[in-house]
Parts: sequence; structure tokens; C-alpha cells
Amino acid sequence: MADVSKIFTIRNARVLTLAGALSPRRGKDAGELGVIERGWVRVEGERIAALGAGDLSSGSSNDIDAAGRVLLPGFVDCHTHACWAGDRFDEADQRLAGVPYLDILAAGGGIMSTVRATRAASREILAALTLERLRTAARLGTTTIEVKSGYGLTPADEVKMLEAIRDASRATPQTVVATFLGAHAKDPANERSVEETIEVTLPRVAGLFPRIACDAYCERGAWSLEECVRLFTAAQRLGCPLRVHSDQFNALGMTSAAISLGARSVDHLEASTDEEIARLAASSTIGVVLPGCGFHLDGRFAPARALLDQGGAIAIASNCNPGSSPTLSMPFVIALAVRSCRLTPAEAIVAATVNAAHVLGLGGELGSIEVGRRADLQLLPSRDERTLAYEYAAPGPDAIWIAGSRFFG
Repeated sequence: MADVSKIFTIRNARVLTLAGALSPRRGKDAGELGVIERGWVRVEGERIAALGAGDLSSGSSNDIDAAGRVLLPGFVDCHTHACWAGDRFDEADQRLAGVPYLDILAAGGGIMSTVRATRAASREILAALTLERLRTAARLGTTTIEVKSGYGLTPADEVKMLEAIRDASRATPQTVVATFLGAHAKDPANERSVEETIEVTLPRVAGLFPRIACDAYCERGAWSLEECVRLFTAAQRLGCPLRVHSDQFNALGMTSAAISLGARSVDHLEASTDEEIARLAASSTIGVVLPGCGFHLDGRFAPARALLDQGGAIAIASNCNPGSSPTLSMPFVIALAVRSCRLTPAEAIVAATVNAAHVLGLGGELGSIEVGRRADLQLLPSRDERTLAYEYAAPGPDAIWIAGSRFFG
């Protein structure tokens, strides 16, 4: 029986259930919110026990009157690099002076700058830094978050990062999903960097973290198409789902290759061709759009509208990292996706909740308000969910519950 202190009813709410999405919402269904105009949700323990229409009151002191405000699932941030040490403020100054990001990367900056700082940090320091960021995200409504490795680039340092992510996850009520991104860059000091990642780091990680997703950054100056395919072929043999950073600056063919390999997602897509977008739309692979990069780097954004109009499925995420998207605010990402990727507010909310949960393989558990689902909820300060899209730099939710418990930050 659930603890009586964790039995409560949120009533008189505009409930966005996002219910019934057994697979990612796509195409014309991408903006279906499953709205109960005036409804209630009952929570027992960590789970949603019941919900319905009307202004139900149980007469309990645990009742919460939403006063017509919007109740929706917690955000699912399905693409972040929230485990790192150091900063990149000097590089930000360079970009403001007009130096292209790829030039900074080629000169030993960018990802490698953070690699050096992360290698120098202990597991305990990395865990503490990651936990700070997870709590920041939670205060802004993110109840589920993915965190990648990728700033270690050696077997020992990649494992250290993943252990730090696991340590941080044990200190927060959020659902934290780790992803292996050993192919984030090539270490210029190691001429066998690719071979070591495929032959040593990947098997070690897969043994310590079974079924962990394997990601790679396919880009000029990083991992080539052929190298990524080699990595992913090995990862599939080890039972790892596939994700990939594709077409951020250059279309190298990785999007089509990832679709052929059955990848869960292709992320970025700013430079994707019309042909690749059409192929992605016809596939089961989800396109993950990261508008924080376009805002912070160069004003280029993925063609999310074209992908949806052709029947595709999309998610949006913060891509939180110190170089190209220094934000953990999913409300801000929603605002950007509406302005710059031409999503409707409803489509952006779907992309930030239930579709993002499917990217992480958690679509049957998180991202919607349904009986039996985990009670990850947020109550907005507004009676209209479109405020998430049209307002920005606003305060976070009025209330957040993670696994049925109120989160106070």
C-alpha cells in the first residue's frame, strides 16, 4: 500500500495527458496533447492511480487545487552532455569575434578543451558538477534527462564519466539515462584513437553498462562516416542501441546510414539534405532537433517543419554542453523550436515529452499522464500551455513532482 503522505489528487486543472502514444507521435498527429479541459489526477505512491474530467474533490487535506492551471508531464531532455569539468568562455569570445566553431576545434579547442579539463577532474568532482546541473534542470521541469560521456576519450576516462553520471543519478529522484559517446572526437595525441574506442573502450563500457546506447559525432574533423559505421556495427553485436550526431555542419551521409542501421535517433540535422529528410520521415528513426545550437552558434536550425509535414517523428532537447548550447532550460528550447524550427506550441510540447521518452526507450513508462505511469508532473503558472512557447526567460513551474514526491530544488 502506498504511503498515505504520497496519496493526493490534483484537481481543477487543464490536464495535458499526451496519452495513447504507444509509438512516437508523427506527422499530423505530432501536436496531439490529449487535453482534459477541466480534470483531475490522483497519485498514489510513485504512480498515477486515476484521472478524469470534472472538478473531483476527495475531501482530503492532500487535495491540490490547480485553479485552472496547466498540468502536464515533466519534460524529457533526451540529449545532453551535462557531465563535464572546466569552461569554454574564451572560445565563446573567439566565436563572437567571428572564428568558426570548426576552426576552433581544428586548433585543439572545442571538445578537446573540455576533454583536458574532464580528464583532470576526479570521479567525485564530476559527479558533483553533474548533480548540480541535474538539479537545475529539475527546477525548470525536467524530470527525465539523458547524459552522455564523450569528454574522456580513453577507456579509463570514459568509464570514469559514466560512473560519475551513475553516482549523480543516485542522488536525484530524476530518471537519468547514460549514453556512451566515446566517438565524440579523435584524440590528436593518440593515432589509434578510433581503433582503441572500437576495440577496447566500447567492449569495456558494454560489459559494465549493459544495453547502454552508443553514440558518435560524425563530422569533418571528428569521426568519419566509415568509422562511425564500424563502431556501430560493433556496438550492435554487443546489444547497444544506436544514436548519432549527424549533419550538424556538413551532410556526410550519416543520416541515411543510421536509418539503415536501425538507429533510435539522428540528432542535429541542421545541414541535412532534402533527400535525407524525406528518408528520415519515412523511417522509424526519430529526428532529434537541438535549437540551442543554432541560437548560440550560427543561426542555423534543423528543418523540423519539413520533417513533420512529410510524416516524420521528432523530439527536441537542450543539448546542454559548455561549447555550443549552454542551457538546461527545456521551456527555452520549446520557445526556440517554435520560433526557429516552425513547430506549433503543441508539437514542441509533444517533442519535449512523450516523443523524447521514446528516444530513450522509455515511451511506455514516461512522458505522459496515464494510469500506471510514473507520476512525473509539473504545474505551470499559466492556464494556457502556449505560454511555454511564447514567453521566454520566465520562471519555472509552480510545482514539480518526481515519482510522486514534490520536488523543492
